[in-house]
Amino acid sequence: MENYNQTSTDFILLGLFPPSRIGLFLFILVVLIFLMALFGNLSMILLIFMDIHLHKPMYFLLSQLSLIDLNYISTIVPKMAYNFLFGNKSISFIGCGVQSFFFLTLAGAEALLLASMAYDRYVAICFPLHYSIRISRRVCVLMITASWIMGSINSCAHTTYALHIHYCRSRAINHFFCDVPAMLTLACMDTWIYEYTVFVSTILFLLLPFIGIACSYGRVLLAVYHMNSAEGKKKAYSTCSTHLTVVTFYYVPFVYTYLRPRDLRSPTEDKALAVFYTILTPMLNPVIYSLKNKEVMGALKRVIQRIFSVKV
Repeated sequence: MENYNQTSTDFILLGLFPPSRIGLFLFILVVLIFLMALFGNLSMILLIFMDIHLHKPMYFLLSQLSLIDLNYISTIVPKMAYNFLFGNKSISFIGCGVQSFFFLTLAGAEALLLASMAYDRYVAICFPLHYSIRISRRVCVLMITASWIMGSINSCAHTTYALHIHYCRSRAINHFFCDVPAMLTLACMDTWIYEYTVFVSTILFLLLPFIGIACSYGRVLLAVYHMNSAEGKKKAYSTCSTHLTVVTFYYVPFVYTYLRPRDLRSPTEDKALAVFYTILTPMLNPVIYSLKNKEVMGALKRVIQRIFSVKV
């Protein structure tokens, strides 16, 4: 067993990959996913910015989702990859707090933004004549700003608490990033009050938005069922299935992880579930939204043709 310096104020991230060939294979796989996420999300942001046909509220929200995902996965994977490659698993006390702050801010903002996107689709399908009034650019800006602000406030509260706790046990965090609940297992004080706040935050930022999304899509599916146009039904079902796929991959592992009591949680299971909402979802979002969206694919073709015509 590795012998870490117990007098250091640094934390030790035990990581995700075992020191074996399987670990090396998983590391390479995660790096490839990371590169795909960077390329996919950056491409979505540039594509939406460059093509005037995508200057709509839905795609404005989607560009913000890509921006969040781009920063989200960059907060986790580079440090994890550095630790694995160089065998230095330590992270400074302040560095751990910074990583935790950005992770929680981006996670909260994405959860609320996904709910905003569900509302956008609900209005577009159930109240198409009122769409331009209910979902204006101003409303989109307000929803995005609220997502960032509320995510930041929630993150600041949790991170401040974590940094003011006295840690008297081993500094080894059995995780691949500074997840506050994993950090609290090292505390030498009773943290039941904080665990209660985690439970409340999970309900406010994850469970309630998830229920709201489920209800909105219930109404959407009911409205789609009564449509006369087969083409309209097909398009609506495609849009709904796209968003619901993203929502499932993001919310379900998150809610399952943070709503369970500490006694029922295991570090191995927590790390496996965290892979879904920290690594896989940021990679899948641009893939799902681009491959299943004719407008995005059409915009991609137009931008590519424009680039090649300029070169010629």
